[in-house]
Amino acid sequence: MLSHARIWAAIDELAARYGFSASGLARKSGLDATSFNRSKRTSAEGRDRWPSTESIAKILAATGASLEEFMRLVEPAQGPARSTIPLIGMTQAGAGRFFTEDGMPTGGPGWEEVEFPDISNEKVFALEVAGESMLPLYRDGDVLIVSPSATVRKGDRVVVRTNAGEVTAKEVKRRTARSVELRSLNADHPDRVIPMNDVAWMARVMWARQ
Repeated sequence: MLSHARIWAAIDELAARYGFSASGLARKSGLDATSFNRSKRTSAEGRDRWPSTESIAKILAATGASLEEFMRLVEPAQGPARSTIPLIGMTQAGAGRFFTEDGMPTGGPGWEEVEFPDISNEKVFALEVAGESMLPLYRDGDVLIVSPSATVRKGDRVVVRTNAGEVTAKEVKRRTARSVELRSLNADHPDRVIPMNDVAWMARVMWARQ
């Protein structure tokens, strides 16, 4: 079972495996040195603080460890359950006929699939990045695991498809009942404000395979 204690224990074990302290791993990952301190793992009110998926992705990039290696540390006895999920490209994502109303791919003959640890109840699919519009965070060929059913908050990275078929990946600056403000991941591309009635679906980026 995925738990707060096991996630943090896995981060500590991964740090030790690659010769880092918790603070050293945080610095290597481009985070504040105190990000992984034990005192930061619970709030002043005693609530559990979970590491973000972005932080875990940065840890994996910094160490060169795979998601599978990390998940084996989370569940050392038998590893997490796995499932296959559809893998689509940006062009397919722009085609509305390939998606249900809730933003999930409909699938079809010849569609590719990838394995992914079954770590939540969220609906997920894999999206292959095309082009350079998401640099420097995501590169051409990277695979994003996204969920159209996950709750989206300020600061989350999301993939948005408009009713016109445009697909873009950005960071949520602000969201209201009428619109969503998106910060570009690439300085060469402008920020966007999209009316909610123009959004076909919005999926939160859960993981990135690079």
